Amino acid sequence: MKKVLLAAMLFTGCIVIAQGPNLQKDYSAIENKVIEWRRDIHQNPELSNREFKTAEKIAKHLESLGIEVQTGVAHTGVVGLLKGKQSGKVVALRADIDALPVLERNDLPFKSTVKGEYNGEEVPVMHACGHDTHIAILMGVAEILSKNTDKIRGTVKFIFQPAEEGAPPGEEGGAELMVKEGVLENPKVDAIFGLHINSQTPVGTIKYKPRGIMAAVNSFKIKVKGKQSHGSQPWSGIDPILISAKIIDGLQTIISREAELTNEAAVITVGKISSGVRSNIIPESAEMLGTLRTLDNDMREMIQRRMKEMVATIAKAYGGEAVLEFNLGYPITYNDPKLVEQMLPSIQRVASTENVELMKAITGAEDFSFYQEKVPGFFFFLGGMAPGTTESFPHHTPDFRIDDSGLILGVKTLTEMSLDYLNSK
Repeated sequence: MKKVLLAAMLFTGCIVIAQGPNLQKDYSAIENKVIEWRRDIHQNPELSNREFKTAEKIAKHLESLGIEVQTGVAHTGVVGLLKGKQSGKVVALRADIDALPVLERNDLPFKSTVKGEYNGEEVPVMHACGHDTHIAILMGVAEILSKNTDKIRGTVKFIFQPAEEGAPPGEEGGAELMVKEGVLENPKVDAIFGLHINSQTPVGTIKYKPRGIMAAVNSFKIKVKGKQSHGSQPWSGIDPILISAKIIDGLQTIISREAELTNEAAVITVGKISSGVRSNIIPESAEMLGTLRTLDNDMREMIQRRMKEMVATIAKAYGGEAVLEFNLGYPITYNDPKLVEQMLPSIQRVASTENVELMKAITGAEDFSFYQEKVPGFFFFLGGMAPGTTESFPHHTPDFRIDDSGLILGVKTLTEMSLDYLNSK
């Protein structure tokens, strides 16, 4: 026993209780269930804020385990509360539950053929980002912990969150709304853990990074006003399309010439431009939609300030007008350094140290960041690429797929992290 405790001592001075060997039978018993849940959820995906059947399945499972359940949080979210035999801290575990408007293109026996409504149109629906695996993993963690309350010193809060991909236009949703509705209170959460499956990381591998691991995201709209004229007489008008092109070119110089990229990465992308009706008419206006990704708050403020200055100035230089509008977006997904330091030995024990890799930050975004603004959080990536695979497909694509053999490591990791955190001194 002394050897086990010594091996579990953290260099921060905390001592955690090694739980792994006592739960091996539970892990073996749950794996097939987790896979079955995942496949059923994958075959029946639902879009953001419309995850009605998914939420019902989750709530029914938690209630069957004797877990206190709250439904209808942030529209379709489900929250479960499991109290241990001893009082102590509160740890939250989060899984996102929504799917995407993507047509699934593979030969899986459980592929989705579901249709849904998005922006007033009928669209195919697919779990093209792996949220189905997150749900199944957390359902498995809930079942194991519910059978081992004697090992829990404190409380576990299970957060099944809708609309991570973004609420429909005109609606609130996701982590931001869950926080607003008090998901981190009653009881107050001390720390939160979350994971994301990754189709391009091998099964058995976990990747992490202290501090900023995913970017802040701010979408933006630029409205350009010119003067309409005949296409054969451009001198009689002010061309908003030309101004738009100059603005797009100018914005990239903020990244290439003004942003200190040796500090952190940053990206400005204009993804849509709309203007005009005919080849021989210079239109009166143009509109652009884009995204800004940053990994440093000071850089984000500088880039936004320079974008506003540049957009207005460039338009004026060519005789037009332009207005830039930002939405609030998501904050940086920021892993608390002390929490990462504390929990890293738990992850290394479960996955083996050689399979736990320090990664570089990525410019994708995650609304898990809203929880991390309020309480210390640790978000990491779980491998989902099948062993021996030479080709993998990115998230949000029709060919995206995850190998089921990677799910059990997610169950083990979140379970062990929860127990170690709650039982630490």
